[in-house]
Formats: sequence, C-alpha cells, structure tokens
Amino acid sequence: MIEGRARLGGRVHQETLPSGHSVDAGPNWIHGTKDNPILDLAKETETATGSWDNQTYVLDENGKFLSLAESERHSSIMWDIIEDAFRHSNKHCATISPSESLWDFFQKEVARRIPDTQPDFERERDMIFKIAESWGAFVGSHIFTQSLKYFWLEECIEGENLFCAGTYKKILERIAKPALEGAVIKYETLVTGIQSSSDDGGQLKVLTRGGESFEFDEVVVTAPLGWLKQHHTEAFSPPLPARLTKAIENIGYGSLEKVYISFPEAFWATSDSKEHKVQGFCQWLAPNYAPESNPQKWNQEIVELASLTPETSHPTLLFYTYGDQSRYLTGELARLPTKEKRDALLYAWFRPYYSRLPGYEEGASACKPTGCFATAWLADELAGNGSYSNFQVGLEEGDSDIETMRDGLPDRGLWLAGEHTAPFVALGTATGAYWSGESVGRRIAKAYCREEGGITVLN
Repeated sequence: MIEGRARLGGRVHQETLPSGHSVDAGPNWIHGTKDNPILDLAKETETATGSWDNQTYVLDENGKFLSLAESERHSSIMWDIIEDAFRHSNKHCATISPSESLWDFFQKEVARRIPDTQPDFERERDMIFKIAESWGAFVGSHIFTQSLKYFWLEECIEGENLFCAGTYKKILERIAKPALEGAVIKYETLVTGIQSSSDDGGQLKVLTRGGESFEFDEVVVTAPLGWLKQHHTEAFSPPLPARLTKAIENIGYGSLEKVYISFPEAFWATSDSKEHKVQGFCQWLAPNYAPESNPQKWNQEIVELASLTPETSHPTLLFYTYGDQSRYLTGELARLPTKEKRDALLYAWFRPYYSRLPGYEEGASACKPTGCFATAWLADELAGNGSYSNFQVGLEEGDSDIETMRDGLPDRGLWLAGEHTAPFVALGTATGAYWSGESVGRRIAKAYCREEGGITVLN
C-alpha cells in the first residue's frame, strides 16, 4: 500500500479540540440505517451514534428566531420539494434538460405550492427559497449548480441519518485492521505516475515523487476524484481512454468545510422552554447584520453537539460551509501566520451568528469560545483540493460516467475506488466508498480464481 499521508483514512480523520474532545474532520454522518455496513461497524465497535428530532431552529435575515411552528412549516415544504425533485429526476431523467438545476425546480414548485392569492405569499416564498439554499451543505456546492437531471444520484440508503457521535475513529481502525496487520504500507510516499505496458495484463509500474518505482500485477487507485481531475493527464501512461477521462472531468467535486467552536458551557441549550433553546440544527438565513464580514449574506448552519449521548456530548457548535464561503474562509485562514490569528478570525466571523443563540450574554464567561478547529480540504493536495463528489448542471451522462469510473480498466490491471465509484444509492458517502473498495476486491479475487469440482481455487 502506498499512502501519501503519514496515516491511513484520507478524509476519514479526527482532530482534538482544546477541550480534549475528538471530532471528525471528514464524514460526520451515517447516511441511512437499512443494510448499511458502516452502521454495522459502528455497532460492532460500540461507536456511539446520535440523532435529533426533526425540528430546525431558523433565524431570519434580521437575526430573529422564527416561531417553531413557522420554522416547521417552511422546512417541511422545503423537504417535500426535495423529495418530489428526487422522484421527478428518477422518472424523467431521460427528458430533463442538462441545463436545468434543482433551483429551477424550486422556482416552479414554490410558486405552485404558494400561489399569489395566498396572504403574504412573497414572504412565504422568500423564506423557503432561503432555506433551500442550505442544500449546499449536503453536497458541498450551491443549489444553483445542482443538476436536476441527475439529482436522483444524490439519493441515500433508506432510513434515518445518524450523527457519528463517537467519531469514525474506531470504525476506521476496524476497517484498517487487516491492512495494518498484513500489508506493507509505505507512508508519506506520493505517487506521480502509473505506467502499464499495454492492455494484455502485464505488470504495472508505480512511480513516486521520491524517485522510487514499484511493480504490481494490479493497482487500485483510491485517490479522490479531485486529485484525478487535476492529475489524470500526466499520471497515467498510456493515457486513460477518452471515455474514462470524460467521466472524471464530468462529475463535480465539492467544497464542504467544517468549523468547530467550543465553549465552557452549552449556553444555547439550558432553558426549560423549547422556544428558548436550540437543540440540534440551527440556520441563519441570508443574514444582513454582518455587512463587513459577510456582504454576500451567505447562510450559516450548525448542528450543536451538547445534546448528543451523555458520554459523547460537549458544548461545541459545528458550522458547515460550502461553495464560495468555504473558498473565502479557507483562503483567508491560509494567509494568517499563527493559530492565534486564525482562531481570532473564526471567532469574529461566526460571532454575529452564535451571539444570537438563546442564552448568549456579551462578556459572560460561558459565552467566550475556548477553542476551535477548521478543516481545510480545499488547501489539501491529497484530498484533491475539495471534498465530496456531486452532480452539476450541464451533466449529460451522469450515471454512465459513474459506471465508467466504477468499471476501471481491468484489462490493464487498473482499478478505481472511492465515493465517486460507489453504487448509485450511496454516492458521495463513506458507506459508498467502503462498498466501492469491497467491490473492487471481489472483482480482483474473482479474476484470480477458477472453479474445480465446485471448489473455488486461488490461482
């Protein structure tokens, strides 16, 4: 195994906050509970999972909380439209124009569901549109660029979405155990080229930045889609076939980032009244009260971690950013020379939002951040300078593109694995990445086996 990092796991990785709590820098969620191997591994490793009720706390553009009833009404309409978009995409994929976006679908559906004869219809429509923009936090790219034609490829496994409260640490350890025990692993070794002599099944040569050369019968490339996009032209010799090259270029790559900010106490969750505390998700819609730091009025979204299971909870807010905001924040943080200055920027950037949570008092010790951590996948070469495969407007053959990458080049002994080659039901998820590796492993094993008298024999 040739690993560019000093550790295994890629984006499945944990960092420790100053409070001592471990948090995931990559996947936070287990998407779906029906026949999900990651959930099975969570149970096997006694990794705690958590969930919240479906309530989302919403603040309007002036920083005022909507009533829970109003929040629920708007959020329900938004999610109903999302479900209808999945069904519409599934049923009419062949006839939907590649130029149509999920945002276009929302424009039509919101107008249909909230007619102009309804009282205050403009305000009602506007609130749903603002909530809908938060879809970007699910796929790492703006709703305006989400393909409607291939929106069905975003569907996940059936069942509940569970937050991995105990982090993915023990799950990763369990998955990596066979490799750690039985494989030779070359850490901090960067691959620059993969050469195959021809399509006749001959050996492949893997070249590294340090000048090393290795020969293998089969090579499984688990580099993220973003890395393949940047390097496929020079990394493979002979060049990849045109159809595979096109598939790599066609599928989108997102920019989801996360910021954790911890406090001495969960001041937002101490009230006995549901109307005066936040538990679970909270959204700040198109804020107009941070004109200097956020003139674009980017939405903000958190999940708070204080109401998880007792053994995993801690007074921390997890902010999700995506798209232009992620690119801006990552760029600004990269320019600052010290951690103290980077932390100060994050506290200042997010203060207009967490300061509007219930229980906040300016100057109170419970409301002063004690530490933070921000991911920077956009600045990470090995992550492909981004995170999460997705499906953008203009995509014409999304399903075929995925299948082409999933097939790989077995005649050359060259295989691809990762979230971008997953089954359609789990694309872009940790479960999908796991399944893709299993699939390639099975296909290689099958290629090296033969049947003798009903017994499978390894050649």
